[in-house]
Amino acid sequence: MEIASFNVNSIRARLHAVPRWLSEAKPDIVCLQELKTVDANFPIELFEELGYNIALHGQKSYNGVAILSKLPFEEVNMRLPNYGVGESEDEQSRYLEVVVAGENGPVRVASIYLPNGNPAPGPKYDYKLDWMVRLRTHAEKLLSYEEPLILCGDYNVIQSADDVHDAALWADDALFLPQTRAAFRSILNLGLTSAYDQVDGRSHQYTYWGYQGGARPKNHGIRIDHLLCSAQAIDHLKSVRIDDHVRDREKPSDHVPIIGVFDL
Repeated sequence: MEIASFNVNSIRARLHAVPRWLSEAKPDIVCLQELKTVDANFPIELFEELGYNIALHGQKSYNGVAILSKLPFEEVNMRLPNYGVGESEDEQSRYLEVVVAGENGPVRVASIYLPNGNPAPGPKYDYKLDWMVRLRTHAEKLLSYEEPLILCGDYNVIQSADDVHDAALWADDALFLPQTRAAFRSILNLGLTSAYDQVDGRSHQYTYWGYQGGARPKNHGIRIDHLLCSAQAIDHLKSVRIDDHVRDREKPSDHVPIIGVFDL
């Protein structure tokens, strides 16, 4: 089972790019982020023709997550529960969770678009940290099910200086602040493992390059897209790859897919 995460930075702007990559890579499950469209305007038929079932949680102009799966959905859950943290009514579409039937039982997968948080300090950064507390609380609940769990997405977190081309340039950015990295570690410390770090772990391998200043040709990137796995999932992980060649194609997203291969 190949499970991928891909921030497409507007699905309608990538109608040439995402189907091409899907046709080549043929992942079983794909978690998409930053759709930037409401559900009614999502090109469902295009992806159904490629053999995918579709779960959506869109939003006009901003955010939005989806999960495409060649396996039928047994359960679909939208929105990250509040757990009494931050805004009582969170209108941002940033979380979608499904359950599919693997060969050995249920597999739970989530598509996550964690808030950017800039400028920091400020309300947007407070929202980011609150959201991470909510995610940690929910992840702890999901881990109690003791089933394969893969939390896929754009976490907007640079874990360490090994995951950025120039740490000094990002020192004051919300993605790299000590509080951000500590919050991310607290999620990992629940018992989650980064798929990339488990089976690869090479430094300075990136999943995002901005559009300005020749970032891609200069390889001025960051690694912020992750597959976080429960023990029941990481035990079945075989390999991970980053399809960074997608960034060099016509009108690409600023992110590239990251794919884990599991025998689930």
